Amino acid sequence: MEFAGTPVWAWGGFFTIIIGLLAFDLGVLNKRDHEIGVRESLMLSAFYVSIAGLFGIGVWFWFGAEKGLEFFTGYAIEESLSLDNVFIISLIFTTFAIPRKYQHRVLFWGIVGVIVMRGTMIGLGVALIAHFEWVLYLFGAFLIITGLKMLFAKDHDTSIKCHPMVLWLQRHIRMTPDLHGHAFFVRLPDAAGRKVLYATPLLLTLVVVECADLVFAVDSVPAVFAVTTDPFIIYTSNIFAILGLRALYFALAAVMHRFAYLKYALAAVLIFIGGKIFYADFVDKVPALVSLSVTFGLLALGVVVSLFKTRERTV
Repeated sequence: MEFAGTPVWAWGGFFTIIIGLLAFDLGVLNKRDHEIGVRESLMLSAFYVSIAGLFGIGVWFWFGAEKGLEFFTGYAIEESLSLDNVFIISLIFTTFAIPRKYQHRVLFWGIVGVIVMRGTMIGLGVALIAHFEWVLYLFGAFLIITGLKMLFAKDHDTSIKCHPMVLWLQRHIRMTPDLHGHAFFVRLPDAAGRKVLYATPLLLTLVVVECADLVFAVDSVPAVFAVTTDPFIIYTSNIFAILGLRALYFALAAVMHRFAYLKYALAAVLIFIGGKIFYADFVDKVPALVSLSVTFGLLALGVVVSLFKTRERTV
């Protein structure tokens, strides 16, 4: 039996791994609120990357070398394009004054939202391409334009509290002015003395983080579609990459200033991936190994240049 062109047992195995990882994360590693240090962040990320690597090897073994290479390419693209999201998440936490010991809780439940949201987006993308193949060319053109815009983009807008969505939520949802531990909702007496449900700033932070991920997914999901149209490869590589990056957040947030030139490498990756769609149609399909090599090469160059250019800055 198959679902979306992939055996049901493969989907079942994937979701079993993800649910097991999330349960282990929240129920064991982070059962109590605490500040996650750089060392713990690196170790947790290495663990998630190892699991993703083993899963990719499994894909290679069961479905062939090309599918395995597509998984690793999709994983690398999603991981790299999501790096910019680390800056935005850090900015969101700073804006709403979320203590470090509660930040993991927001990131954890954010992942749960991502699992649903990315699945919906990928499902819609697959359906569109199946019925309208030319949509893939729109994805390619969008990626090229996005890459070119990224080359000349200004610094991030830091006025998050003044964003229309944030202002709308604050007007339409009963919200406490202060945090109440790690709770997203609390019951407090209203003006009449009745206890009613209030949201806390932690919930607002979670919603803003989810919206930020939605915006970034508009870039990253089409980029993986340019590598493969297999929904299993696209979805699994997306989710594993996000899991690893969220675990790495606490280490990356402290040193993001050292990667100031990485955006140019990310822009080049987007232009390459977008151009690959048109190249495949007019010339020949780009081998998965070439896509993976070029992607890793551009990212490695961006990291090296960034570290070299910022070597005199203090961390």
